[in-house]
Amino acid sequence: MNTADETTRISMWSGPRNISTAMMRSFGNRSDCRGVDEPFYAYYLTETGLQHPMRDAVITSQSNSWQKVVSELNGPPLPGSALLYIKHMTHHILPEINFGNFLSHKNCFLIRHPRLVIASYAAKWDQISTEDIGIKRQLEIFEGLQKLSGEVPIVVEAEDILKDPQRVLPNLCTLLDIPWQAQMLNWPAGRRTEDGAWADHWYASVDASTGFAPYLTKEVSLSDDHERLLAVQMPYYEKLRAHKISA
Repeated sequence: MNTADETTRISMWSGPRNISTAMMRSFGNRSDCRGVDEPFYAYYLTETGLQHPMRDAVITSQSNSWQKVVSELNGPPLPGSALLYIKHMTHHILPEINFGNFLSHKNCFLIRHPRLVIASYAAKWDQISTEDIGIKRQLEIFEGLQKLSGEVPIVVEAEDILKDPQRVLPNLCTLLDIPWQAQMLNWPAGRRTEDGAWADHWYASVDASTGFAPYLTKEVSLSDDHERLLAVQMPYYEKLRAHKISA
């Protein structure tokens, strides 16, 4: 808890093509929570020059100064928001951003098997690298926060949530030291005010959803290039997975 303003800030660190937006919907459906969607995206695109879908719209929708973004995240909250839920993409956190800026947050890492991430990403965007997948950077942020705080951050696996949200989400709330609210299990379909400018390209499925999709075992085939990319990701994923909360 941040005693200065009595707001609990939850930084959820994820890679792309996870259930990160569904988790933002889940927390955003609480009575006490406000969501923030990928606040460092415009900064990331400006600094890297990458040509992502809807690049111009993203850059004009957010501050491209990471210092200003940090100041806003750690600044005074909106009235009535006991929780601030921040959905991060780990690859947006470039080296100049000091992890110490997040020490007052409840830091949680949302992981997903990289085979599933790569397959899902490839269906939307044909340019995929280790940096895009974000699992390596996820581990770097995890280890950086662990070193600074002396505590092991929370790790939760997407598949565990999908298999049993009614059990895993209350357990997660306990670890975050926040009260469980059953309305986290379902939400109204449609767009949210906190959704990023990129939602039109990426959020069609979650816009149609009213809860977590039932878990389905997926048989995923990857190209030879993507299999090689997968092999690079697996050691990072396994290190994070070793710390995940029990399913």
